[in-house]
Amino acid sequence: MAENVDRERVAAAVRELLSAIGVDPDSPELAQTPARVAEAYAEFFSGVGQDPAVHLADAVPVGSDTGELVLLRDIALRSVCEHHLLPFRGRAHIAYRPGARVVGLSALPRVVDALAARPQVQERLGEQIAQTIEDALAPEGVLVVLEASHGCVTDRGVQQREALTVTVASRGALANPAERAEVMALIGAAQ
Repeated sequence: MAENVDRERVAAAVRELLSAIGVDPDSPELAQTPARVAEAYAEFFSGVGQDPAVHLADAVPVGSDTGELVLLRDIALRSVCEHHLLPFRGRAHIAYRPGARVVGLSALPRVVDALAARPQVQERLGEQIAQTIEDALAPEGVLVVLEASHGCVTDRGVQQREALTVTVASRGALANPAERAEVMALIGAAQ
């Protein structure tokens, strides 16, 4: 859990917020809410200050025996939008064309989790994931596709409950439209 989150300050702020909306934070129903929110925020923002590249440090050299593409599809994604502090949830799909090294597949969801566990916007998150993989593995190409439903769109304002936001970040060979199209077809094949 995030040690960088000051739980006491978060709890005090939640107490103030509850008072500001006109409810009694000391009522039996709400007395534990500030502490619960502080614990939730420690989890939601555990990626603040964390270097996501540490999850890719165990990459192994493989030479030319890597195949053409590594694709990990349907990685669960949860983050908090920095605009309204509301959650967004969805899936990440990560593809890379290996260079001389590959990484264990469980490392890719860990990179997603580390970068998503901070106040975020989806557009930046995809770029950060792609850049982390490019910097750590030096692949021939990277493609990151994120699909998410945003609380600020579904639960307030326009209230579009079925709306999904799709963002794409690409590097190297997978920024080429033809190569990117092939990976996009693979991502969509199981859906």
